[in-house]
Amino acid sequence: MEELKTYNAGEVDVVVIGAGHAGVEAALASSRMGMKTIMLTMSLDSIVALSCNPNIGGTGKGHLVREIDALGGEMALNIDKTFIQSRMLNTSKGPAVHSLRVQADKKAYHIEMKKVLENQENLKISQAEVIDIVIEDGKVKGVITRTGAMYKAQAVILASGTYLRGRVYIGEVNYSSGPDGMFPSNILSENLIKKGFKLRRMKTGTPARVHKDSIDYSKMEIQPGDDEIIPFSFLNMGKKFHVEQVPCHLTYTTPKVHDIIRENLHRSPMYAGNIEGVGPRYCPSIEDKIVRFADKERHQIFIEPEGLTTKEMYVQGASSTLPEEVQKQMYKEIIGLENVEFMRPAYAIEYDSIDPTILKRTMEHMEIKNLFFAGQINGSSGYEEAAGQGLVAGINASLNIQGREPFVLDRSEAYIGVLIDDLVTKGTDEPYRMMTSRAEYRLTLRQDNADLRLTKKGYELGLVTEERYNMLIEKEKQVNEELERLKKVKVNPTEENNKRLEELGSTTTQTPTTVSELIRRPELNYESTSIFDPERKELLREIRLQVETQIKYEGYIKKQMIQIEQFKKLEKKRLDLDFDYSLIKGLSNEALQKLNKIKPDSVGQASRISGVSPADINVLLIYLEQKRRKDAMDD
Repeated sequence: MEELKTYNAGEVDVVVIGAGHAGVEAALASSRMGMKTIMLTMSLDSIVALSCNPNIGGTGKGHLVREIDALGGEMALNIDKTFIQSRMLNTSKGPAVHSLRVQADKKAYHIEMKKVLENQENLKISQAEVIDIVIEDGKVKGVITRTGAMYKAQAVILASGTYLRGRVYIGEVNYSSGPDGMFPSNILSENLIKKGFKLRRMKTGTPARVHKDSIDYSKMEIQPGDDEIIPFSFLNMGKKFHVEQVPCHLTYTTPKVHDIIRENLHRSPMYAGNIEGVGPRYCPSIEDKIVRFADKERHQIFIEPEGLTTKEMYVQGASSTLPEEVQKQMYKEIIGLENVEFMRPAYAIEYDSIDPTILKRTMEHMEIKNLFFAGQINGSSGYEEAAGQGLVAGINASLNIQGREPFVLDRSEAYIGVLIDDLVTKGTDEPYRMMTSRAEYRLTLRQDNADLRLTKKGYELGLVTEERYNMLIEKEKQVNEELERLKKVKVNPTEENNKRLEELGSTTTQTPTTVSELIRRPELNYESTSIFDPERKELLREIRLQVETQIKYEGYIKKQMIQIEQFKKLEKKRLDLDFDYSLIKGLSNEALQKLNKIKPDSVGQASRISGVSPADINVLLIYLEQKRRKDAMDD
């Protein structure tokens, strides 16, 4: 192959490779922080492509979207412009697991985000395939494109999604491809390997898209949106949304579906051993479900619209790698899909990723200065997980260039902190998906208080406007004033008040109590106690929810805050990233190897590394205390 002739295409502060959900948030963050940024993508038509499910949010993921928004990211604002159905999940459970999930208009989501990018100051977007990253003396210097353009840069963020050596599998057929029929990125993978990067194969899959008019909805259960639409962005709280919501539908597989799958399992590349990559455990193919849950007679299938201007419908729950003819045969046995017409077949895609334990919690490479990684290349799965990483990478690339302190969210501050800490500390052997169960402090990390937790941080970074910050201050003021007011409103044990309590299914009171104490009762809430509080002012739903949650869970929140204080003590014990742990006597061999590989930045992070025992942490703490005393004596 003839050597590529390069030319100087210009100099920027930050190059972002990829325009998926990670790349877009990274590029917007760095440009909004004043960095001259260019985002290079293989196709401008694939910007924030919803290549898999046409929705944003869901359990755990909705928390990430709210946090991205609170820090000044774009995902929540964009989905608020383009959603076609909105539902709050887990409302029968506590507020810690409430999660907003909305259906997106796939095309509109792309169009609106592209507009934002095109109009963003300090940001250029360009269609180009990056084939190499220039690294000299352990520091990134720029990138080279397939057409020979050499962009010099102070920082590079690689957010390649599923494009690196992408390979699509449909039964016995497989071919080099990116997602959704796009071109793959093969040369960049080759050059990363030449530079010593160890790439791993991962896999994800997607179901068929079928024609709307070929579905018999009368055999399915309708899944409408919520009557009250709750926006994702805190900037839109209190606004009325007049959207004619599009329904989804619930149906089920049948025993015949399961029989067809079992008869053809040998033709699935996953079961034939042709796919090297590991798939996401929490989003299995229909083949995996039939094998792993052989005792189940049926599985749920959701029919979801891909947008208002298309008749393509997404068959959630039926992703597959079976041959196309088997897919068609199998889908026709799903209730309501007897006459289904395929528009796109289901497929699996295998792609290259890195071991994320080579990264710092800033998303920067441990040994290559100003080279950042974000999204599926780090072994994560999902648009929301990618966007959160992209935002943090964009912030830290900018801070590095500006010579400012790095931005790290810990596990007690945000789901984004949990996500990144899990990836860089524990690594992952399969596509990582965020779930509420992964967050130890989920009672304080609710989606409803993401703005209270993170907006100030976004403001200090320069990503949140003065106007938005003042909105937060006003919200905090209203919440605190209402909390204090409710503690003072007395409810006397009159016959009338006790009758009202009984009507509300609550016990009567013999002594004066406060409205705040009544709200604490499980059967009562902020709304139902308004009859005891005639002077109550009308507040925004978000203020009311915040007040009620803080009152009802006050005791639990206090306990969690004590746990967080304990957690913070170990997080504050900083470790040198260049430290050689073989200097410490008493560590187990496994701990020694893991600590030298992962290079934790705190004792807290070290304690979460698999293979590092409590005994090893004690040895580490004793060493640090001895070192502190020796340094003090030397001084």
